[in-house]
Amino acid sequence: MPTLLASSLFTMSRFLRLLSFAGWPVVCGVLVAVVALQMRQLQEIQGVLGQLAATSEATAPGFFNAIASASVSVVSISATRVNVEAIERSGDDRVDLYLGEQESLGSGVVIDPRGFIVTNLHVVDTLFDAFDATVTLSDGRRTPATVIAWDETHDLAVLHINLDDLTAVRVGDESELAVGDVVFSIGYPHNIGQSVSRGIISSLSHDLDFSVSMIQTDAAVNPGSSGGALIDGGGRLVGVNSSILSESGNFEGIGFATPARVAVSAARELVEQAIADNSGYLGVLTGEALTAQSSELFFGVDHIRGMLVESVDEGGAAARVGIQPGDVITAINDTIVVDDESIVLEVREKKPGDIVRVRIYREGRALEFETPLGFGQAILFDP
Repeated sequence: MPTLLASSLFTMSRFLRLLSFAGWPVVCGVLVAVVALQMRQLQEIQGVLGQLAATSEATAPGFFNAIASASVSVVSISATRVNVEAIERSGDDRVDLYLGEQESLGSGVVIDPRGFIVTNLHVVDTLFDAFDATVTLSDGRRTPATVIAWDETHDLAVLHINLDDLTAVRVGDESELAVGDVVFSIGYPHNIGQSVSRGIISSLSHDLDFSVSMIQTDAAVNPGSSGGALIDGGGRLVGVNSSILSESGNFEGIGFATPARVAVSAARELVEQAIADNSGYLGVLTGEALTAQSSELFFGVDHIRGMLVESVDEGGAAARVGIQPGDVITAINDTIVVDDESIVLEVREKKPGDIVRVRIYREGRALEFETPLGFGQAILFDP
């Protein structure tokens, strides 16, 4: 009996030892299976989260892209305003006016890649229509601007600049707006650079003292933002920032914008009328026609003929393509330049925006430029 018990104990001990050695692979296998299962579940969870993120990204408002696409079309405007500072009677029948200049800062929106910008009239308005404005783009380019027309009824003015690579804003439909919709105001408040403020549409039916219904918003419209863009969540222009209602003179949560449909439609009509009423402008001042003697004097040869360029308007059509003082204009299109009258007649027959070919002589080389004509002292009108 003791022998049988000892034998059984020995057999069980061997079985347990074998089981202990054989169990490790089994346990490891089970652990590997558990880990693999967890990894698979983790991958499935990550896939679901990725799909949710993609869906969220696709359906999110995308405000960054909207603001980025619109901000390149919003410009800063610096204008010199001429106003009467004092009035003095110097005789029974004589009154003297003392004028002073003051800088006016505002914003504008590029509505046409040909260089047309809409802003508020009060940004550039000045005594005797003595307009003097400079535009700075979001990329830092700075150029003089010509005020080509205005509309007092809607407090709008249209400026023109001679620059390439301009991006016109995309125009939305403000009739699709509703109270509570998110909007953004883009402008240049307090001369601190381009700034964006966020708000909502507060009302769409305010008339107040305006001749047309205005868009009311609580997106900040501070001094310097007048004439800037009010855009929707898709980056489309829905209004041109115009004014605020404030007792302090600072923004108090009530701003107004001219609906884009009204502002852009009026501005485009002004553009077409201004083009029809004005001749093209090259933007150069020339001296007398070169003769054999003056050609020899200036260039060391006696055969150069044309008009010597004495100065070039900053920001003008000629400056746009690199024509410089000291160049000799020898031909415009197919007209050989023999005197200043030939230049004037050739350009006067063209309209702003028409492209002309200008041939010049410079440092022993004949060069040719193509440039769209601009506006000179534009004929301004108030419809």
